[in-house]
Amino acid sequence: MKKIISLLTLVLLASLPSLAQKNAVAIIDANYILRQIPAYETAQEQLDKESQKWRSEIEKVNAEAKTLYDNYQTEIALLSPEMKVKRENEIIEKEKQAQELKRKYFGENGELFKKQSALLKPIQDEIYTAVKSIADKEGYALVLDKNTTRSLIYAVPKIDISDQVLTALGYAK
Repeated sequence: MKKIISLLTLVLLASLPSLAQKNAVAIIDANYILRQIPAYETAQEQLDKESQKWRSEIEKVNAEAKTLYDNYQTEIALLSPEMKVKRENEIIEKEKQAQELKRKYFGENGELFKKQSALLKPIQDEIYTAVKSIADKEGYALVLDKNTTRSLIYAVPKIDISDQVLTALGYAK
């Protein structure tokens, strides 16, 4: 009898890891989730408008630099050496101004990054909270975003919890 109980216990213990792994991993499609949230679409439109406005401003400064350069090329034969240097410096300064605007708006910690953080972080935090809640409730040890996981080659559709996340956020289908 002891041998049978020991054997059953051993079989049960050996099968626990495979049972635990059955639902240990889930995936979400963050892009799909975000597209279902109206606040995200509104934020994205606002970011696109700002971005376009900044691009136009940079293009304007680049056009001014090109005009300065074209005028310089046209008048180069008539300019004194001092005037050539002055005009060249004006062109260089205008190009630097365009680069500085580009960095200011689109650089690593530029205005676009700051605006994205301000507009999208609350939405991302809400999604994270919903995912964490579902993972805790369902016992998932790992939840991957199938759009950002480069090494995810295939996933069984039944482990995709994107619709559950939308339901938890109040955007049920």
